[in-house]
Amino acid sequence: MLIGLMADTHDNLPVVEKAIKKLNIENVELVLHAGDYVAPFVIPKFRDLKAKLIGVFGNNDGDKELLKKRFSENERMEIRGNFAEINIGKAKIALLHGSEEELLRAIINNGNFDVVVHGHTHKAEIYDKGKTLVVNPGEVCGYLTGKSTIALLNVKRFEVKIIDL
Repeated sequence: MLIGLMADTHDNLPVVEKAIKKLNIENVELVLHAGDYVAPFVIPKFRDLKAKLIGVFGNNDGDKELLKKRFSENERMEIRGNFAEINIGKAKIALLHGSEEELLRAIINNGNFDVVVHGHTHKAEIYDKGKTLVVNPGEVCGYLTGKSTIALLNVKRFEVKIIDL
């Protein structure tokens, strides 16, 4: 199964549209968003996504109630709060924004997850910590690094690649 990973869209609608097009071209079956959509008006853009979307909140997300409402308007989208555990086959994935650094480190270090997906730093990175694969897909918005990125996770092989938009 191929999963799209994204974070830190920060209301940059043109790049969100690019990300969605790329994820559709790659035929991902699921997209995980590690938060910081920022404003609710960005959520309707995700209706063009062919895959299911599971998201969590980030530290810059404003009106959480309206964000929840926008998510609920599409049956293929759900927002789970600040943390989500996603089980796909034998893979156990943790999804969180990562702004609470101590919590992020604890989740990475506890070894209970095969994959930990987070955002917040806007820096794309992939590394192993023990048996846990840690992925930050970088920033979709491109505001801090000048690079708009997403990631693709092959769950069967536990392989990830960063995609420049």
